[in-house]
Amino acid sequence: MINKRIFLKTVAAAAMATAGMGSALAADITGAGASFPYPIYGKWAEAYKKETNVGLNYQSIGSSGGIRQIKAKTVAFGATDAPVSGEDLDKDGMVQFPAIIGGTVPVINLEGFKPGELRVTGPVLADMFLGTITKWNDPKLAALNPGKALPDQAITVIHRSDGSGTTFNFTDYLSTVSKDWADKVGKGAAVKWPAASSVGGKGNEGVAANVSRVKGSLGYVEYAYTKKNNMPFLQLQNKDGKYVSPDDKSFAAAAAGVNWFSVPGMGVSMVDAKGADSWPISTASFILMYKQPTDKAQSAEVLKFFDWSFKSGKQMAADLDYVALPDSLTNEIRSKVWSQIQK
Repeated sequence: MINKRIFLKTVAAAAMATAGMGSALAADITGAGASFPYPIYGKWAEAYKKETNVGLNYQSIGSSGGIRQIKAKTVAFGATDAPVSGEDLDKDGMVQFPAIIGGTVPVINLEGFKPGELRVTGPVLADMFLGTITKWNDPKLAALNPGKALPDQAITVIHRSDGSGTTFNFTDYLSTVSKDWADKVGKGAAVKWPAASSVGGKGNEGVAANVSRVKGSLGYVEYAYTKKNNMPFLQLQNKDGKYVSPDDKSFAAAAAGVNWFSVPGMGVSMVDAKGADSWPISTASFILMYKQPTDKAQSAEVLKFFDWSFKSGKQMAADLDYVALPDSLTNEIRSKVWSQIQK
């Protein structure tokens, strides 16, 4: 088992190492936003630094923070898992494109249960986060897990305390599969969590840490945090009625039928996607940049970084169970999106 603190320190160190010192600092790239892609951006940055001597200073502050930073023009790119609308992109003079695909995963701290051993449907998961299911041995959970010795233990909901694209996608899913959730809570980067017993955590890092700490807890994090911390997760029933586990194959299955340019800004939702192998809370993480950047040299370096990552970072993405974008899509991003950025 990989200690969660060691993992997070390793990722942080990799990202910080890319920040550079002295004369190299001027060329380094600045970005901020979603914690969802933070592990893969850190891994890409470390390799890119070795090859080009250009670093990445990326702040994992949540999607809402990333949008605020790029609007304030304090970074060269913002990162968000909650896509910005085409109307807002046009108003602010920005473009948006997906950089990586992954999945949000319900994780638990329940003694005696291995990853994927317990199953839930979307509506039952929503009831757990609503606080209408308050114990692990609730009849609805027992019915989905015959033969399992579910404990008479209270459920503590762990959620994001910051504005988060992970929360946006998770609540988008819950709203899709549960009318109760849609009516009472809805979707958003930040929502009012209704469960009486709940604890907030900052970033995917904070949620993962709190789930690992609180016995009987239930939270949601990006899969890289689940995998590296060896956190038990729940299997989910997908739109086709199949129970699936999260991994790069189930995320890729969800992304297979996506028409990225059907929505302005490429902000397509992949939640509750069709397909027997599809993970139902799959998502993309997006990059925001200005069409007419204040610092053209810095903007050009951002495009070089993502160009390199798209071409050379596929295996690194797979190692962390993200899904790299296919070449056909990255070629379209270069021709249709990057061409709008003034050089």
